[in-house]
Amino acid sequence: MRETSEQPAPRTLTLYLVNISMPALNPLAFASYDFETAARAVLEYLHTRFGFGIWMITRVEGENSIMLQAEDYDFGIEPNSVFRWADSYCSRMVDGRGPRIAPQSRLVPAYLEAPHTIPMGIHSYVGVPLSFGDGKLFGTLCAIDRQPQPETLNNELPLLELLAAMLSGILDKELAATEAARHAERLQAEAETDALTGLFNRRGWDRVLDAEDARCRRYGHPACVIAVDLDGLKAVNDFHGHAAGDKLIFDAGAAIKSAARESDVVARVGGDEFAILAVESDAGACRQLQHRIDSALARAGIEASLGLAMRHPMKGFSHAWQQADRAMYAVKASKPPRYRGALAATLSLTSPRVN
Repeated sequence: MRETSEQPAPRTLTLYLVNISMPALNPLAFASYDFETAARAVLEYLHTRFGFGIWMITRVEGENSIMLQAEDYDFGIEPNSVFRWADSYCSRMVDGRGPRIAPQSRLVPAYLEAPHTIPMGIHSYVGVPLSFGDGKLFGTLCAIDRQPQPETLNNELPLLELLAAMLSGILDKELAATEAARHAERLQAEAETDALTGLFNRRGWDRVLDAEDARCRRYGHPACVIAVDLDGLKAVNDFHGHAAGDKLIFDAGAAIKSAARESDVVARVGGDEFAILAVESDAGACRQLQHRIDSALARAGIEASLGLAMRHPMKGFSHAWQQADRAMYAVKASKPPRYRGALAATLSLTSPRVN
């Protein structure tokens, strides 16, 4: 439960920021910052004011904690590193098992027992939650150090909570703007639309993939790529002509689109290849989407091979697409080579050749 609701934010902001000499935290300019810039300014200021070996902005996603930004002067942790949330000091702080400020963290049993305490040599900790607009946890603003800190650090909690509230407010507004921008991107011009299916073409797919990769790096959104390859298109073309093959591609695109959410990106990226980008979706939601697509294709009488890969925070969508492609081809390789015979023969009995 956040403890800032009774504080008069504008007045408190003036009191705290009036003595801040760093132009990065000018109270008039701060409101115009995007989340990434504001977070960087806050981290720089906090390190300058309080020291600590590392100050971080983290994102909590499922069982993981992703380090989005850091002012690291001691620990050598790479940006976008992923840690197990349950092992972190922040998880204990959020659950109420430890205080938001621990000048001597080893005196707090929950922090002393944390797996990283001894290996990383942690002796002090600061952490406050960052929240979405609906109050749900986004992540944390936090710091650790190898040395104990003075007990007077506890007096700084209102400032830390204020900065966290400011960042949360900027985040909430920016995520709303991001959703609007995402919707506008989905309505791009015909140059990015596949003429046969009405889906994104490869050009549109590449552009959206780059845009969403940047958003995932900034906010730590979970996401996945699903690769789809139709089974037996060559047999359809050979036995019934390319018009029948085009109909198969069109029907497949329609089936995939019907199974996807409005926020998902569906593209035809090759002759009989489709790709789906599921944004802000954890592993469970992505598996459900894959199942819906598989079922929709089956209901349409279309057989296909599917592969799924989650985006790794340190590797991005390009790697995820490669992994999804490999998974799809592994599924395809496991199937018997029956389409030229059985499938095509069945089609020849039920429909005439289309010229």
